[in-house]
Amino acid sequence: MDKIDLKILDLLQENARISNAEISRRLDMAPSAVLERIRKLEAKDVISGYEVKINPKSLHYGLVAFIFVREIEGKGSRSTGEQLSNLPEVLEVHHVAGEDCLLVKVRTKDTDHLEKLLTKDFAAIDSLVSTRTTIVLSTIKESSKLPISTIDV
Repeated sequence: MDKIDLKILDLLQENARISNAEISRRLDMAPSAVLERIRKLEAKDVISGYEVKINPKSLHYGLVAFIFVREIEGKGSRSTGEQLSNLPEVLEVHHVAGEDCLLVKVRTKDTDHLEKLLTKDFAAIDSLVSTRTTIVLSTIKESSKLPISTIDV
Protein backbone atom coordinates (compact mmCIF):
# COMPACT_ATOMS: atom_id res chain seq x y z
CA MET A 1 0.00 0.00 0.00
CA ASP A 2 1.12 3.50 -0.74
CA LYS A 3 -0.13 7.03 0.01
CA ILE A 4 -2.62 6.90 -2.87
CA ASP A 5 -4.19 3.71 -1.51
CA LEU A 6 -4.46 5.36 1.91
CA LYS A 7 -6.12 8.44 0.39
CA ILE A 8 -8.60 6.19 -1.43
CA LEU A 9 -9.37 4.35 1.81
CA ASP A 10 -9.83 7.63 3.64
CA LEU A 11 -12.29 8.90 1.03
CA LEU A 12 -14.22 5.61 1.09
CA GLN A 13 -14.37 5.65 4.89
CA GLU A 14 -15.83 9.14 4.77
CA ASN A 15 -18.42 8.18 2.15
CA ALA A 16 -18.62 4.61 0.84
CA ARG A 17 -20.96 5.79 -1.92
CA ILE A 18 -18.41 8.17 -3.43
CA SER A 19 -18.03 7.43 -7.13
CA ASN A 20 -14.79 6.33 -8.76
CA ALA A 21 -15.06 9.45 -10.92
CA GLU A 22 -15.15 11.67 -7.81
CA ILE A 23 -12.19 9.85 -6.23
CA SER A 24 -10.33 10.20 -9.53
CA ARG A 25 -11.07 13.92 -9.63
CA ARG A 26 -9.93 14.48 -6.04
CA LEU A 27 -6.71 12.50 -6.55
CA ASP A 28 -6.10 13.70 -10.11
CA MET A 29 -6.02 10.15 -11.45
CA ALA A 30 -7.69 8.20 -14.25
CA PRO A 31 -10.95 6.49 -13.15
CA SER A 32 -9.64 3.14 -14.43
CA ALA A 33 -6.56 3.45 -12.19
CA VAL A 34 -8.73 4.18 -9.16
CA LEU A 35 -11.02 1.25 -9.94
CA GLU A 36 -8.01 -1.06 -10.29
CA ARG A 37 -6.61 0.07 -6.93
CA ILE A 38 -9.99 -0.41 -5.21
CA ARG A 39 -10.33 -3.91 -6.65
CA LYS A 40 -6.83 -4.79 -5.41
CA LEU A 41 -7.67 -3.46 -1.93
CA GLU A 42 -10.82 -5.60 -1.94
CA ALA A 43 -8.89 -8.68 -3.16
CA LYS A 44 -6.33 -8.24 -0.36
CA ASP A 45 -9.22 -7.91 2.14
CA VAL A 46 -8.07 -4.42 3.11
CA ILE A 47 -11.59 -3.38 2.15
CA SER A 48 -13.74 -6.11 3.66
CA GLY A 49 -17.15 -4.74 2.73
CA TYR A 50 -19.45 -1.74 2.51
CA GLU A 51 -22.24 -0.90 4.94
CA VAL A 52 -25.05 1.58 5.28
CA LYS A 53 -25.07 3.56 8.52
CA ILE A 54 -28.65 3.71 9.79
CA ASN A 55 -29.81 6.10 12.49
CA PRO A 56 -30.86 3.58 15.20
CA LYS A 57 -33.31 6.00 16.80
CA SER A 58 -35.28 6.21 13.55
CA LEU A 59 -36.03 2.49 13.99
CA HIS A 60 -36.65 2.88 17.74
CA TYR A 61 -33.39 1.19 18.78
CA GLY A 62 -32.17 4.03 20.96
CA LEU A 63 -30.81 2.14 23.97
CA VAL A 64 -27.15 1.10 23.96
CA ALA A 65 -25.67 -1.11 26.66
CA PHE A 66 -22.33 -2.76 27.30
CA ILE A 67 -22.52 -6.14 28.98
CA PHE A 68 -19.59 -7.81 30.71
CA VAL A 69 -20.00 -11.58 30.50
CA ARG A 70 -18.40 -14.16 32.76
CA GLU A 71 -18.30 -17.82 31.73
CA ILE A 72 -17.92 -21.17 33.46
CA GLU A 73 -14.23 -21.92 34.12
CA GLY A 74 -12.74 -24.01 31.36
CA LYS A 75 -15.44 -23.25 28.80
CA GLY A 76 -14.17 -21.60 25.64
CA SER A 77 -15.25 -18.02 25.12
CA ARG A 78 -15.18 -18.68 21.37
CA SER A 79 -18.31 -20.80 21.60
CA THR A 80 -20.06 -18.42 23.98
CA GLY A 81 -19.01 -15.46 21.87
CA GLU A 82 -20.38 -17.07 18.73
CA GLN A 83 -23.70 -17.81 20.43
CA LEU A 84 -23.93 -14.21 21.61
CA SER A 85 -23.00 -12.86 18.20
CA ASN A 86 -25.97 -14.71 16.68
CA LEU A 87 -28.40 -12.56 18.67
CA PRO A 88 -29.68 -9.75 16.41
CA GLU A 89 -29.38 -7.05 19.10
CA VAL A 90 -25.68 -7.84 19.63
CA LEU A 91 -23.50 -5.42 17.68
CA GLU A 92 -20.06 -6.36 18.99
CA VAL A 93 -18.47 -9.19 20.96
CA HIS A 94 -14.94 -8.79 22.33
CA HIS A 95 -12.82 -11.34 24.22
CA VAL A 96 -11.26 -9.31 27.03
CA ALA A 97 -8.59 -9.65 29.70
CA GLY A 98 -9.58 -9.38 33.35
CA GLU A 99 -12.25 -10.89 35.55
CA ASP A 100 -14.82 -11.01 32.79
CA CYS A 101 -14.38 -13.05 29.63
CA LEU A 102 -16.36 -11.08 27.06
CA LEU A 103 -17.55 -7.54 26.50
CA VAL A 104 -20.73 -7.29 24.44
CA LYS A 105 -22.27 -4.17 22.91
CA VAL A 106 -26.01 -4.36 22.35
CA ARG A 107 -28.66 -2.03 21.00
CA THR A 108 -32.28 -2.45 22.07
CA LYS A 109 -35.54 -0.52 21.89
CA ASP A 110 -35.80 0.18 25.63
CA THR A 111 -35.06 -1.28 29.06
CA ASP A 112 -37.89 -3.82 28.75
CA HIS A 113 -36.32 -5.12 25.55
CA LEU A 114 -32.89 -5.20 27.26
CA GLU A 115 -34.35 -7.12 30.21
CA LYS A 116 -35.85 -9.73 27.86
CA LEU A 117 -32.55 -10.03 26.01
CA LEU A 118 -30.69 -10.68 29.27
CA THR A 119 -33.22 -12.90 31.03
CA LYS A 120 -34.19 -15.04 28.04
CA ASP A 121 -31.58 -14.92 25.28
CA PHE A 122 -28.38 -14.50 27.32
CA ALA A 123 -29.70 -16.83 30.06
CA ALA A 124 -30.27 -19.58 27.48
CA ILE A 125 -26.49 -19.86 26.94
CA ASP A 126 -25.33 -22.64 29.30
CA SER A 127 -21.69 -21.52 29.59
CA LEU A 128 -22.67 -18.08 30.88
CA VAL A 129 -22.24 -17.58 34.64
CA SER A 130 -23.03 -13.90 35.11
CA THR A 131 -23.41 -10.53 33.42
CA ARG A 132 -22.85 -6.93 34.45
CA THR A 133 -24.65 -4.34 32.36
CA THR A 134 -23.85 -0.69 31.84
CA ILE A 135 -26.48 1.41 30.08
CA VAL A 136 -25.26 4.30 27.92
CA LEU A 137 -26.95 7.61 28.77
CA SER A 138 -25.58 9.49 25.76
CA THR A 139 -22.97 8.92 23.09
CA ILE A 140 -20.28 11.50 22.38
CA LYS A 141 -18.51 9.57 19.63
CA GLU A 142 -19.26 6.30 17.90
CA SER A 143 -17.27 5.36 14.83
CA SER A 144 -15.65 2.48 13.04
CA LYS A 145 -13.35 4.76 11.02
CA LEU A 146 -9.62 4.07 11.33
CA PRO A 147 -7.19 7.00 11.72
CA ILE A 148 -5.72 6.59 8.23
CA SER A 149 -4.06 10.01 8.28
CA THR A 150 -1.72 8.78 11.04
CA ILE A 151 -0.38 5.82 9.05
CA ASP A 152 3.15 6.12 7.67
CA VAL A 153 4.03 4.43 4.41
